[in-house]
Amino acid sequence: AAMSFEWPWQYRFPPFFTLQPNVDTRQKQMTAWCSLVLSYCRINKQYTMTVMEAQESPLFNNRKLQRKLPMESIQVVLEELRKKGNLEWLDKNKSSFLIMWRRPEEWGKLIYQWVSKNGLTNSVFTLYELSNGDDTENEEFHGLEESMLLRALQALQQEHRAEIITLDDGRGVKFF
Repeated sequence: AAMSFEWPWQYRFPPFFTLQPNVDTRQKQMTAWCSLVLSYCRINKQYTMTVMEAQESPLFNNRKLQRKLPMESIQVVLEELRKKGNLEWLDKNKSSFLIMWRRPEEWGKLIYQWVSKNGLTNSVFTLYELSNGDDTENEEFHGLEESMLLRALQALQQEHRAEIITLDDGRGVKFF
């Protein structure tokens, strides 16, 4: 999947890897970094990452240019994503994070559209069937990480479109 990823023009531009002091320039640069992180993670279906992994990944490390975004700048980009609601820290030390290129409500909407489209309201599914079952293979939420899937279903539960239930072999969900 990484093959089909289109790097933005900025990625081939060495100054992109140094946070710019000018406020306007820096704001544009932040916007570009945020959208790069989100699209890279979406294409590669990445939901969680450690800051160390991020630093070593092609995302912040252009080996061709031999440029990498310094650690403190990576932190600034990640913090910006957090403010936008696309990232959540998974620990107090801010060493690993959940990246949300779609917010839980958006995932919930996608899942519910699939349920409705296939006439599956009033059906019960295990979480595994939803994220890894054969029926959802061509859906964007196929392979969705369990913590994110649960949040998506909690969002649907608040809208009274689903109920998360406990089954013998773990958790499931009933759609309304």
